[in-house]
Amino acid sequence: MHRLRILVVDDEPQMHRFLGPALNAAGYEPLRAETGRQALAEIARRPPDAVVLDLGLPDVDGQEVLRMARAFYDGPIIILSARDREIEKIEALDAGADDYVEKPFRVGEMLARLRVIMRRQLRQAEAPPAVVHAEDLTIDIPRRLVTRAGEPVHLSPKEYDLLVKLAQADGKVLTHKDLLISLWGPAHVEDMQYLRVFIGQLRQKIEADPSAPRLILTQPGIGYRFMADEVTRAGG
Repeated sequence: MHRLRILVVDDEPQMHRFLGPALNAAGYEPLRAETGRQALAEIARRPPDAVVLDLGLPDVDGQEVLRMARAFYDGPIIILSARDREIEKIEALDAGADDYVEKPFRVGEMLARLRVIMRRQLRQAEAPPAVVHAEDLTIDIPRRLVTRAGEPVHLSPKEYDLLVKLAQADGKVLTHKDLLISLWGPAHVEDMQYLRVFIGQLRQKIEADPSAPRLILTQPGIGYRFMADEVTRAGG
């Protein structure tokens, strides 16, 4: 049986001693790189199924490794980030990273993030989402219909576009910049208040308790993530 190959890029030997056996026990084949140049050579030589990339590398900045890898590699990349480098997480997500995990982390969290992005990778080859279910909320994209507990939810066109953009991300964090550019255009990339207002309006309409949201989750300083229970594909 083919095991998915996960390339871990980190210059700390203890990280490989910690993460390698855990990946192996979970059914993955762990690969190892300790520098950015080594990682890029490995990705180019035989592309792994996913990459776990630390930003603090000794030879090439992790952000640059990410940008260079994205020129020829379209597989999932999870960023490892220290808690006090929030701006780097934002830059990495905007540059094409699929997710990030903060150091220190629990191995269970890393494995869960890997499972999510590997499922997302498989879905990308399938038809786009047609119907998204999240608790008692249903988003029927072809019909442009949103219901909650069977009752129609009346959304403005921009509220609907924002909700669909989040729902179609399959659990991926979408940065403020990504949402603002895709929904309002490049001229509004700094207009954070636009986004906060519309997120607040959406939560009022779709969350059971808008003050403690369970569907649209805030990633502080970074963006938002939509938590779907089930996704039905077109033609499925």
